[in-house]
Amino acid sequence: MNNSKIVALLAIVLQAHLFSAEPSAFGAGDLNNPNPYGLSSTEATLLETKKNLQKVVVKSNNQANEVDSLRERIDGLQTIIEAISAASRENKLKLKSYEEESLLQRDNKSEYDKRVIDSIQVNAKDIEKINLQLAEISKLIDVINKTYVTKNEFNSLVSDVNKFKDLIAKELNATTITTKPKATQNKELSNTEIDTKAKEFYDKKLYKESSELYKELISKNYKPAYSHYMVGEIEYYQNNYSEALAYFKKSATLYDKASYMPTLLLHTAISMEKSGDKKNAEIFYNAVKSQYPDSSQAGIAKKKLSSIK
Repeated sequence: MNNSKIVALLAIVLQAHLFSAEPSAFGAGDLNNPNPYGLSSTEATLLETKKNLQKVVVKSNNQANEVDSLRERIDGLQTIIEAISAASRENKLKLKSYEEESLLQRDNKSEYDKRVIDSIQVNAKDIEKINLQLAEISKLIDVINKTYVTKNEFNSLVSDVNKFKDLIAKELNATTITTKPKATQNKELSNTEIDTKAKEFYDKKLYKESSELYKELISKNYKPAYSHYMVGEIEYYQNNYSEALAYFKKSATLYDKASYMPTLLLHTAISMEKSGDKKNAEIFYNAVKSQYPDSSQAGIAKKKLSSIK
């Protein structure tokens, strides 16, 4: 099956399933994706901590393997040293034997001297070997000290994980209370009035003020699909494409028949392309073309497709 047929098939599947209630329709917020996008601040923190923990696990495993290898080498060096030490003891016994023989054979002094000199030379070589092996062991110990995860490092990691848990707990709690102060400021306004005010800010490109009001409406569950869409638009026009994708995804899962869907789809595709996910961007561009062929967004989608192929 060639690429054009694959794309066509994906577009057909997309039309039937893209806007189901399944939260993974956009693929945003998927921490298992090699290049995740559309992450909330909590999900981004989760991803970063996941990566850090994976690095520590890999480092720990590598160190464990290295230490096992170093231990084997040290065991081998210890065997060599024990053999050298045994030979040295044997030479000492020989020297003692020679001394005893010399007392009985005073007339054979030259032979005794020769044996003593030979034994001293052998001992000197043995001592030199021992010194070399001890130097090697010292190097191996230095390697272990430099690379091994110490108890303090491990305790520091545990502390970081605990801090991370506290951070997540705070962020999860914050999602339900961050908009309350804003709601207090607008307590004299109805939801409809807040909606109107938010749109006025948006039209004037006062994005911060507009976003705060739309998020207040989200907290009140007032027109949640539209409010999520508008926050997504605000993030999109500020080039915050990952954040925009998260809000577009939520809006589409809440209501997929809205009049703004052609724009939502198009901006989703552009956000994906800007985030480096050209494969999924093509799918959404094709969705705009197939579902809204007579729209201005479809014309833009066609041009975008031709530029990325």
